[in-house]
Amino acid sequence: MSVGSGATIFGCAGPKLLPEERAFYRDADPFGFIVFARNIEDPAQLRRLTADLREAVGRDAPVLVDQEGGRVQRLRAPHWREWTPPLDTADGAGSLEAAERIMRLRASVMAAELRDVGIDADCIPTLDVVRPETHPFLMNRCYGRDPVTVARIGRAVADGLMAGGVLPVMKHMPGHGLSHVDTHHDLPTVDVSHEELTAVDFAPFRALNDLPMAMTAHLVFAALDAERPATQSPEMIRVIREEIGFKGLLMSDDLNMQALAGTLGERAARTIAAGVDIALHCKGDMGEMVEVAAAAGVMGPAALARAEAASQPALQAATVVVAVVEVAARRVGAVDVAQVLAELAHG
Repeated sequence: MSVGSGATIFGCAGPKLLPEERAFYRDADPFGFIVFARNIEDPAQLRRLTADLREAVGRDAPVLVDQEGGRVQRLRAPHWREWTPPLDTADGAGSLEAAERIMRLRASVMAAELRDVGIDADCIPTLDVVRPETHPFLMNRCYGRDPVTVARIGRAVADGLMAGGVLPVMKHMPGHGLSHVDTHHDLPTVDVSHEELTAVDFAPFRALNDLPMAMTAHLVFAALDAERPATQSPEMIRVIREEIGFKGLLMSDDLNMQALAGTLGERAARTIAAGVDIALHCKGDMGEMVEVAAAAGVMGPAALARAEAASQPALQAATVVVAVVEVAARRVGAVDVAQVLAELAHG
């Protein structure tokens, strides 16, 4: 990977890069790109698209995806494996140790599929702790109901991705489990104490604070900043940097989510001003991208250093994935890799 100067990650409109998109990306020079179901038809097409995105900026830019398994899975059958929701997989494993092994293997296989089509970053692990309040849009995307379980499975997922040469992006920092509404549509306010947040919701992120990248949450944490969502709160970014101890590259969740107020330009400007390194715009709308790029600007020296560090993690070459999967398969007691994949893919 190599990084650009723009403090942005952009999506594109469809399965084929348009001439106007090429020209815009060349000028905006975003940190990287993200792909969605609308951009995906089959492996050959997706390889062309990821190659074209990189060609547009003249470098090996990161290409991200949300490939969690379950409902949030952009690469789907018949060309790629279908995965059960993460919480269902973890709950069905029988023990925490088995869940760690299965989820590590699952992430390794995902990494192989992603690298094969030119995707080198995945927006997992999801380190939100399931609470009684957790909204259904998030619940089965999580890994567990206590911070230790979430941290251990999250570490296994991150290790599995990195073993396959894919960069993990942990989310939704500093914790989304207390959200009782869907942040795609509304802004939730969390009313629990700072002490409870530290002990439960922040804890998995603190345990994995050495990972290279993270994504913010669009939630108001009233005990710390009652006025602004974490993505746009200098105080919450201070918590992420100082109390959680995360030193890596911090990107926002999607600016188009209606938990945020204002124009797209205002949303981007507030996000960067709060201390987030990268503004994420997923929609692929050209007018909106122009607005976001202008408002987000370029990365400052500290953000650029974090971007460069995140792009050079100690990832093994993708060619080791087969060996990793074989070792993991033996650890879960499977007869062969195909059996493991069938069991994981079909639950």
